[in-house]
Amino acid sequence: MIAHVRGKLASKSADRIVIETAGGVGYEIIVPLGVMERLSAVGMDVTLATELVVREDGWSLYGFSDESERRFFQRLTSVAGVGPRIGIAVLSALGVARGARALREKNIALLSSVSGIGRKTAERLALELGEKVEDFTDAPAIAVPAGAEAALKALERLGYATAEADRAVRQVLAGNGDDETEALVRRALQLLTTR
Repeated sequence: MIAHVRGKLASKSADRIVIETAGGVGYEIIVPLGVMERLSAVGMDVTLATELVVREDGWSLYGFSDESERRFFQRLTSVAGVGPRIGIAVLSALGVARGARALREKNIALLSSVSGIGRKTAERLALELGEKVEDFTDAPAIAVPAGAEAALKALERLGYATAEADRAVRQVLAGNGDDETEALVRRALQLLTTR
């Protein structure tokens, strides 16, 4: 197993990066959206925890900011019918702490809002993992105030994708923004329309 990869960030694309090690080997690594956003500029040193997934149609390497993200990905993909693509989608849209909270609280609506997850898959994830994610609910993350959930739903009703809306709300919260729903929606819309 390849537990981590350290080297220079050689390139970034939509959902994958290439890290070139000191030995000259370039590893193509698929990463969640949150990892992509936190990566340094191309040419800088980077270290990612990784998970190698071997399937009949090929080998894929998935990268994570830390061991907690990697273990959460492993937990998600341990459920029958849930592959790495869904694991990455959950991490991209919800992150570790929020994803674990959604599983523990059996929040089917939030889980099924993730791209690639239908209601049945969301129910299966919640049923099988609801009691097995306690160790992730305290993972380091921005505290999500009650107004953030309502703001996320409002942005989704306005036509924004869950991951895009969630990212904008998190950015507002990270900037010590107001946590009232109306203010969150207004500030998130400003971010979304300037991109």
